[in-house]
Amino acid sequence: MTATVNAPVSLQRPELVTEIPGPKSRAIHARREQAVPRGVGCALPVYIEYADGAWLTDVDGNRLLDLGSGIGVTTLGHTHPAVVAAAKAQLDRVSHTLFTVTPYENYVRLAERLAEHTPGDHAKKSFFVNSGAEAVENAVKISRAFTGRRVVAALDHAFHGRTNLTMAMNHRAAPYGTGFGPFAPDVQRVPNSSPLRDGLTGAEAAARTIEYLEQRIGVADLAAVIAEPIQGEGGFIVPAEGYLPALQEWATANGVVFIADEIQAGLGRTGTWFSSELFGLVPDVVLTAKGIADGLPLAGITGRADIMDAALPGGLGGTFSGNPVSIAAAHAVLDLLETGEPFAEAARVERALVDGLRELAHTYPEIGDIRGHGAMVAFELLQPGTTTPLAGLAGEIAAHAAEQGVLLLTAGSYGNVIRFLPSLAVTTEQIEYAVEVIGDALARTRAQ
Repeated sequence: MTATVNAPVSLQRPELVTEIPGPKSRAIHARREQAVPRGVGCALPVYIEYADGAWLTDVDGNRLLDLGSGIGVTTLGHTHPAVVAAAKAQLDRVSHTLFTVTPYENYVRLAERLAEHTPGDHAKKSFFVNSGAEAVENAVKISRAFTGRRVVAALDHAFHGRTNLTMAMNHRAAPYGTGFGPFAPDVQRVPNSSPLRDGLTGAEAAARTIEYLEQRIGVADLAAVIAEPIQGEGGFIVPAEGYLPALQEWATANGVVFIADEIQAGLGRTGTWFSSELFGLVPDVVLTAKGIADGLPLAGITGRADIMDAALPGGLGGTFSGNPVSIAAAHAVLDLLETGEPFAEAARVERALVDGLRELAHTYPEIGDIRGHGAMVAFELLQPGTTTPLAGLAGEIAAHAAEQGVLLLTAGSYGNVIRFLPSLAVTTEQIEYAVEVIGDALARTRAQ
């Protein structure tokens, strides 16, 4: 364990004092059903009162092992002391002025630091918004302004957000888009590289994607291609080697902006500054959010200076965009990442997860594919010896894990993936316990 994480070292297993969810959580949930729309879903109705490191403590006093990190947000751990201290200090100075009215230096410095750490040594500029979906929307706006073209292409199995434009870019309609149309026009989806299912090399998969881009869209109308280097909601799909650089090369040759959505995979999550580095990819525009401020709302759009300057003055921004408190937290995150220690922790988490899951797969061949990098690892549940999804089993595993005090996330276009997005505060022993719980869940389903 290093100084960069925030974990109580004495506790290696959850502590449960009631059933999950407990009586206080159930009472609050009943109130929620009367006050909050059903469209605001709830994966696990336990109501959190306190969080630290890799732990969540609910209102009933149960201490739960969090392997989701708010879907990849608290990468360095809940309530990391350095992040909390930076945010508190900023609150004592300035909480808000609006950067586009009366600016502040920390915003400028964060833009400079992202220029240093995003892939490529070209001149870059950044600006900041509140959420990942906002970052995606602004990247599309800038790409259209820069190219004078209108169409954006997203990859199959992608997820980019819940706004009108990003809903049109998502692979799955339900539940993210059902009943919410009409959607934004000029969005096309094209095949991704998915080695488990397509069996193609990176070059072959890129050729297929490019054929779609050229024939179904046409270069003359295409402003941008957007890709998650490792897809998140789609099931942590890792493309074949060479796929992303081939797409980037084609985009550059044809004046198309290549956008890397690093919202879930960036800033240390995969053991590198950005997951693009794992594939030798140098995007034109890089999007950050989630882990950038370790729990405070912030997102960044960083790109080639000439692209970023395409929008007219006043065309970019928003009331809370680049809030000073969130900016201060982001500086604390970057300070910690610059020590290099979180990258080593991510590698440790990957080893523990992958080794444990591979051992489990010897007994349970339903674990058909294990993939990912760093603290972004998943396994896909398949009919043994096939690529046929095992529908429903992921949900059963997550439900059993919750009863044992372990929070797991499901994912995948077929709902058959368990994804791990733990904070780097998680210990190897805690991971081993989680794998044990998954094994118990699989044994129970086999016995039924």
